[in-house]
Amino acid sequence: MALLDDYTPATGLDEMFGSDGSVKPQYRCVLERLAGLDSIGYYGLQKQADLETLNNGITFTVYSDDKGTERIFPFSLVPRIIAAEEWRRTSAGLEQRIKALNMFLADIYGDANCVKDGVIPADLTLGNSAFRPQMKHAHPILGTYVHVAGLDLIRSEDGSFRVLEDNLRNPSGVSYVIENRRTMRSVVPGMFPDEGVEIVDDYADYLLDALVSVRPEGVAWDETRVVVLTPGHFNSAYFEHSFLSRQMGVDLVEGQDLVVRDDVLYMRSTTGLERVHVVYRRIDDDFLDPKVYRPESMLGVPGIMSAYAKGNVTICNAPGTGVADDKATYRYVPDLISYYMEEDPLIENIPSYLGRIDEDREMMLDNLRELVIKPVDGSGGYGVLIGPQASPEQIDARRRDILKEPEKWMAQPLQRFSAIPAFNGASFEPRRSDLRAFVVTGESSWALPGGLTRVAPNAESFIVNSSQGGGSKDTWVLRNGLETSDAG
Repeated sequence: MALLDDYTPATGLDEMFGSDGSVKPQYRCVLERLAGLDSIGYYGLQKQADLETLNNGITFTVYSDDKGTERIFPFSLVPRIIAAEEWRRTSAGLEQRIKALNMFLADIYGDANCVKDGVIPADLTLGNSAFRPQMKHAHPILGTYVHVAGLDLIRSEDGSFRVLEDNLRNPSGVSYVIENRRTMRSVVPGMFPDEGVEIVDDYADYLLDALVSVRPEGVAWDETRVVVLTPGHFNSAYFEHSFLSRQMGVDLVEGQDLVVRDDVLYMRSTTGLERVHVVYRRIDDDFLDPKVYRPESMLGVPGIMSAYAKGNVTICNAPGTGVADDKATYRYVPDLISYYMEEDPLIENIPSYLGRIDEDREMMLDNLRELVIKPVDGSGGYGVLIGPQASPEQIDARRRDILKEPEKWMAQPLQRFSAIPAFNGASFEPRRSDLRAFVVTGESSWALPGGLTRVAPNAESFIVNSSQGGGSKDTWVLRNGLETSDAG
């Protein structure tokens, strides 16, 4: 039996197959190249890909795992494929959203007109736990607060992409996008279509250009020193930190490697102190500067916020960006796009309800079994309650949580978002998938073609995070009409 002959497409929406069972046009090339394989042949290729992933050290850390902290990121060889025209529309929507969110951050750390005009409540901005008073009236270079964004998209039942979540603090996962593509080229080079796939290997070039573009005033482009600031090798995303520093050709540093003298940041080296102009930080605000935030932090750099305030160093992403990716703020992003840009959102939100709003809270409590309940400050899929899959005891516990601290909870209707074929070791089954799209912003914004497709660990799960056992796929954006065999 040929591969995928016994595959049953997902009810509702399948990425590869239409509702009538026919293969979607963009996937025909893959099915043709898989036609000569059976499950045994595919399993052999999958094991080869797993070995390559292991040998290349493509791992992430799970902190509370009695089987060990280091895991390889599960990877599936059947890609997600996005047609060229759909990606043009999607990337335009991503760039629109990031522009509006940067304008929002400039506003709330400035005159806060969006609050005065009633667009968004004050307690979600100026009263937000992620609001950083030290950033009030700061003026980041080029007005850019969010230099790297990871926006989580799902394909809803009407076939369109929708934004599920904004990640604007330290979004991770782009290293897996690049490594997934390299694994595909190594293990199944013949699977790529003749017309080609948009490349992803140049992400580090775009990132470095964006970081250098926001260097302090008076510093020459070719004299700019950029560093990647990591909490260290125990961090769950350390693989990515070291990967990106190598790809950009810049130093990977920890807090102890940096020192501030007279409001200027330096890196310690064997030849003495060398000035640093741009810090791509991968540590949270709270640990960035013990003189300003947590005094017990050993991860950050004492005095770096003073150097930042004096304009002697640029921190990317800027401190305080968490106000804009709070799950409660998410509800208002379409309004912010209309307010700042006088445009309709090109990518819609998922309908959302906030426990802090009386009418929303009443609706949440009346419909817990039909909704997905999330902590507004959560991440990684932790603390999420899937109402239709929850026990009566879990429902009652979450009800008590909402009644006790309503401002900490939000809800969304359960999304029957799209599924994609994934191999379970013996055959293919549909598993739900999202897409983390990455946008880099300096003098302008650029969306990496495709992004990280994350896949649920089994056919029943609605959670796709790697920390919850999910895997990933290579994501192809097709180069329609181009005569090339370059697979990127």
